[in-house]
Amino acid sequence: MLIRPATADPAALDRAVAEPFDGPVPALTAGKIREELAAGQFRPEWTWTAEAEDGGILARALWWGRADSDRPIALDCLQVRSTEADPAALAAALLAAGHAEFGKLPSYNISLPRGWRTDPALAEAVSWRRAAARAAGLTTEIERLRYEWTPAAGTPEPTGRLVFREGTDEEFLEAFARLSRGSLDLGTRNELRVMDEEQLAREDFAFYRDCPGERSWWRLAELPDGTPAGLALPSATPYHRNVGYLGVVPEQRGKGLIDEVLGEITRFHAAAGAERITATTDTVNLPMAAAFDRAGYEVTEIRLVLEEPSA
Repeated sequence: MLIRPATADPAALDRAVAEPFDGPVPALTAGKIREELAAGQFRPEWTWTAEAEDGGILARALWWGRADSDRPIALDCLQVRSTEADPAALAAALLAAGHAEFGKLPSYNISLPRGWRTDPALAEAVSWRRAAARAAGLTTEIERLRYEWTPAAGTPEPTGRLVFREGTDEEFLEAFARLSRGSLDLGTRNELRVMDEEQLAREDFAFYRDCPGERSWWRLAELPDGTPAGLALPSATPYHRNVGYLGVVPEQRGKGLIDEVLGEITRFHAAAGAERITATTDTVNLPMAAAFDRAGYEVTEIRLVLEEPSA
C-alpha cells in the first residue's frame, strides 16, 4: 500500500476524484471536487490517497482551504472502501501522513443529518472516522448546528432597543474581548484555557478580517444612551452570506438583545439581496440556538468538528 499526495502522480488525482466511494456518509461528487479544485479550495497537494499495489484507491482524504490559504483549514472529505477490514486504522495513517506534511492539524468537519445517532449504519461510519481522527491527534469534539435563512423567513423590523454604528479597530478588539467572557461557545472556552481574552480578541479579529466578508460591514451595538451592548459582524463564506460573529456583552445578557443583534445582521444581508444566509452554533449554546429559531433560521445539518486540543 502507498500513501501519498496527488502531486506525486497526476493520474492519481484523476483516480481519487473519480473513485465512487460508497457508505452512509455521502461522498462528494466528482463534479463538485473538480469545481473546488478549479477554485483553489481543494488542491492536489491537499488531496491524499491510500493506493493498492494495482493503483486502486483504497481511501482518500481531501483537505479544504480558502483560495488564498497557505495551508488547508479543514479536512472536508474522508472515505475508505467498504471492503477494508479496519477503516479506522487506514484512515488514521492517511491523516497522519497529511498532518506531517502540513505541519499542523487542520480540523475535521463531518456534515450529518439531524438524528444521525439513531441510524446504526451512519453511527458506525461516524465511529470509525472519530477513531481515526483521535489517533491522528484530533481529540477535541464539538457538535454544531448549521442554520440557514432564506427570504421566506422574512426580516424583523428594528425595535429601537439597540443602535448600530461603525467602529475603530480598537473598539472592535475591546468588544471581542468583552464578549469572550462567560461565552457558551466551546471553541472560545477552549482557547481561553491557553491564552488571555486580549490575545483571543486579536485572533478573532484577524480571522474575520480574512473572511470573504468586508470589514466595512461590521457594527458595534449600543443602547440608545451609548452604553456598549454587543457586536454584529455580518460575514461571508466562499459560497454564501454568513452570520459571522455576534454577541451581547455579559452585563446586558438575558434581556433578549441577541435577537436585536441577529436581526441587524439578517437585515443587512437581506438588503444586499442575499437568497441564503448560513450560520452555526454549538448544540450546547441553547440561548443562541433559540435566537436562530425565533428568527426563522432552520437547521439544515449537524456539523461534527474534530480538532486538536488547545492545551
